[in-house]
Amino acid sequence: MSQSTTVSPKQEPKPAVNAANKLKYKRVLLKISGEALMGDAPFGIKPEVVETIAVEIAQAVSLGVELAIVVGGGNIFRGVQNSAKLGMDRAAADYVGMLATIMNSLVLQGLLKKHGLDIRVMSAIDIDRVAEPYIRLRAIRHLEKGRLVIFGAGTGNPFFSTDTTAALRAAEISADVILMAKNKVDGVYDKDPNQYDDAQKYDTLSYEEVMHRELKVMDLTAVSLCKETGMPIVVFDFAQKGAIANILQGNSQGTTIRRAQ
Repeated sequence: MSQSTTVSPKQEPKPAVNAANKLKYKRVLLKISGEALMGDAPFGIKPEVVETIAVEIAQAVSLGVELAIVVGGGNIFRGVQNSAKLGMDRAAADYVGMLATIMNSLVLQGLLKKHGLDIRVMSAIDIDRVAEPYIRLRAIRHLEKGRLVIFGAGTGNPFFSTDTTAALRAAEISADVILMAKNKVDGVYDKDPNQYDDAQKYDTLSYEEVMHRELKVMDLTAVSLCKETGMPIVVFDFAQKGAIANILQGNSQGTTIRRAQ
């Protein structure tokens, strides 16, 4: 194992420190998978789960962070899988997936508004009745004014995942970090921690190690883009209460992927 990799046993998260402390990250891109919105439901959105997510996001925003979100659409439609099952053209299926991300973005926007947050949904495809067009400088201005921005419709192009969207948008808005929210997995392990009690969690990994070991963190295109831009990634369990606040305040949690030290 290379010097940039460290492992540790599974650990419980530390409680959040005083919110007045200086934040480790000031501008953050949060990636939420569509599946995370399902909870234990077989399809769609589970209201209780999305409400919990909204509470966690509202807590993070209260600390003063500038927060942007990319949400997937896999709880409604997955372009790669469904194009094969239905015999659809892959590009057409990916456009359906983009619309699924818009639906999720609007649901998330509605719930976050209940918590008093000012949110803008920005779409990479034209859908101006429900979302603003994605314009990079406008997105940055929203963040500077304390607004939360949700990026919908992926990159606007087929064949690109929402993981790649997260890597691209994070670079475009000059985010300090990408927070990759996982469901019931608190980082990257050498094997499935839900199946093996002796699974060891990686505290840190380099981009090269993720690609070489084919670790299922995000797709290789996204990892490669993060490597090129030097964008750090923190993989964490969204189900752990206060997880985002802990990370923002510098508490060690999850797995950090970065350039080799």
